[in-house]
Amino acid sequence: MRRSLIAAAAAAAIATPLAVVATTGSAAAAPVPHRIPVTDFNKDGYADLAVSAGRGTVDGKTGAGYISIVYGSSAGADTSHAKQISRATPGMPGTPEQGAGFGLRTTARDLDGDGYTDLVVNDEPYDVVLWGSEHGLTGISQFPGESVWDLKAGDFNGDGKADLVANGRSGLETRFGPFTRDGKPASTKLLEIGEDDGPVDIIVGDMTGDGADDLVTSHSFEEMQYSSRLWKGGKDGFTGASTPTGQFTVDGVIADVDKDGYGDLVAREVDKVSEMQEYDAGAVRVVYGAASGLSDRTKKITQDTAGVPGVGEQGDWDLGDKGDQFGYSISAGDVTGDGYPDIAVGVPGEDLGSGDDLDTAGDTGAIVLLKGGATGLTGTGAQAFNQSTAGVPGVSESDDAFGSAVLLADVNNNNRADLTVGAPTEDGTVKDSGAAWLLRGSQNGLTTTNITSFSPSSLGTAQDGAQFGGQLAQ
Repeated sequence: MRRSLIAAAAAAAIATPLAVVATTGSAAAAPVPHRIPVTDFNKDGYADLAVSAGRGTVDGKTGAGYISIVYGSSAGADTSHAKQISRATPGMPGTPEQGAGFGLRTTARDLDGDGYTDLVVNDEPYDVVLWGSEHGLTGISQFPGESVWDLKAGDFNGDGKADLVANGRSGLETRFGPFTRDGKPASTKLLEIGEDDGPVDIIVGDMTGDGADDLVTSHSFEEMQYSSRLWKGGKDGFTGASTPTGQFTVDGVIADVDKDGYGDLVAREVDKVSEMQEYDAGAVRVVYGAASGLSDRTKKITQDTAGVPGVGEQGDWDLGDKGDQFGYSISAGDVTGDGYPDIAVGVPGEDLGSGDDLDTAGDTGAIVLLKGGATGLTGTGAQAFNQSTAGVPGVSESDDAFGSAVLLADVNNNNRADLTVGAPTEDGTVKDSGAAWLLRGSQNGLTTTNITSFSPSSLGTAQDGAQFGGQLAQ
């Protein structure tokens, strides 16, 4: 089991959370506007989707896994020209292996600086990159060295070129771009942490407004959770210093929800006991950014926050009933076109039934859209959708886990982000084949007008237990 406990010298700082207040003054440089990169593999102006089917069958190998690439268009998701990628794809190193789960960890960024987004697949035994082109994803390269636990993309030295940070056995290795077509970075820098002290997940974005992306890492030791930590980027990348956020958070995004020039951490807040997370009602914690990194301004949002639809429901350990898990998945994008990033929140454990009905409508799932604005993220104007919402295709069924993955991206290029929602345990013609939905953005928020849904069945790919929609590259 991976363990990640910050070294003894930092333990005291974690026990007493540090709040850093932004300083202001006439000499302070104006913050660099925070931007959310667009995934566009063929550079046609429409955001594209890379949808994981990490348990799909490939060449008769159950659970080998594949990825479906669905390109954007003026009409939305162009499912008629979807492309399947797996270890069986010509030029891909390795071969399909039973239970390997290819495609469960992906990230998208233009690594070689040609203007086309590339797709990184973080997968044993070889991490690979598929290169974007005018024809979409084409060439394939294997990254040098062994596969690492996690690969995330950003611009960590602020030079305008995409970099990768690799979370591996030795620590956090920054691989500076641009990358060559054989997968080699321009240079590397290792921040030694060690297997036992390393992070369990990584969030990337610029919280300090200096134009260089920072990292927020989550840490746990066996069943216990510890404060997440901020590592500042700069002209030389990361240093060995980090600052505890003072919050127990996992996953999430960094987005400037109040448009003050500083990226804000929006992440799932959890209890200190890690193993209880799936029974939580769930919460989203916002930690606002500042020139110094972290401000002392934070906000907690739940389904019990004013304006947020629904009610936060805790699970039951003894009955094996999961909680709502509000915040299980999170994505940022400007849905309304007002310039403020909005936040899509997955609630895959949401129960649409009550009492005896929970046996047939438990853990069906839902999503909630929280609106950004000048005062930050609030519940005002929040929207909720599930498979029982009028206009949403499908039927709410037990254990669909609708909202396990969410992605805000402008698929039809109308300057408003659309929401892709994954439900990996949706039953199609076979069990747990999975499905995805695309809800359009509009001036007033998300709408079911022209909503589309697609699945392995409609794309002509392997269905049985595929868990399509379990992960969406961003």
